[in-house]
Amino acid sequence: MSKTVSTNKKYILHKRGLIILEVFTVLLFIIFMIPFVMVVINSAKTSKEIIYNAIARPDSWSQLFKNVSLIFNNSTVDYIGAFADSTVITFLSLLVLALFSSMAAWVLVRNKTIWSAIIFMAFVSAMVIPFQVLMYPLVRWLRILGTFLNFRLLGTVPGVVFAYLGFGAPLSIFIFHGFIKNIPYELEEAATIDGCSRGRTFFSIIFPLLQPIIVTVLILNGIWIWNDYLLPFLILGSNGKVQTIPIAVTAFAGAYLKQWDLILTSTLIAMLPIIVLYLFAQRYIIKGMVDGSIK
Repeated sequence: MSKTVSTNKKYILHKRGLIILEVFTVLLFIIFMIPFVMVVINSAKTSKEIIYNAIARPDSWSQLFKNVSLIFNNSTVDYIGAFADSTVITFLSLLVLALFSSMAAWVLVRNKTIWSAIIFMAFVSAMVIPFQVLMYPLVRWLRILGTFLNFRLLGTVPGVVFAYLGFGAPLSIFIFHGFIKNIPYELEEAATIDGCSRGRTFFSIIFPLLQPIIVTVLILNGIWIWNDYLLPFLILGSNGKVQTIPIAVTAFAGAYLKQWDLILTSTLIAMLPIIVLYLFAQRYIIKGMVDGSIK
């Protein structure tokens, strides 16, 4: 009888704990959704209405489409061009990150030497270096490297992609490293016996097995690169030929006049692609992390 009572008490406590956890989760969700809701409702207002009452519902949602039209037809801000530049920069950055980081991680895992351990620890250590410390050296060395190679890096797409490769590689290599070391080495030995070269072994055997973790790396880095402002601003400048969406959005905020309706609407447009991508790919992020830990 006492065991039954004890079991019931444990069940009740467990149930109460779950309810508290669910309530806490809902509260966190509401808190994190408040900024997004504010952007949505204020995107359907004029700048005057936003300043007068930012938390009120819009009088007419048709104002949202008027704001979108004003953004795409703006004579001073090439938002469509910035959207295209952001897409190209994000795509190329993710391509080189996935390719070179996976190759580097594979080499570091399979070559069990002291130098491999040191290089891997250097990559891991690089993740804790604040970006602000590297801002000035980054611009300076990109200028020096561009002069040495006779190839302009500042103000160009290759320069931004090269910078994203450097800043994104440590985390990507760390993630790939944990996944690859759980892949049986016998698969590579069998490929070598069949006459595969090192390159073919990687691209034919290892790379296809990395699909879950590749998606994870792409999503995590894609959200960061798409939304990043400071790094493109340092390399591309605010008035360069190449611009990303965050840089284009700041063009609506002048020294004396801030067009809040266009700022918030352009921000909403920039948010939508990455939100849709995340909603469709979030299960791959969890799957990749789980596979990397228990494979």
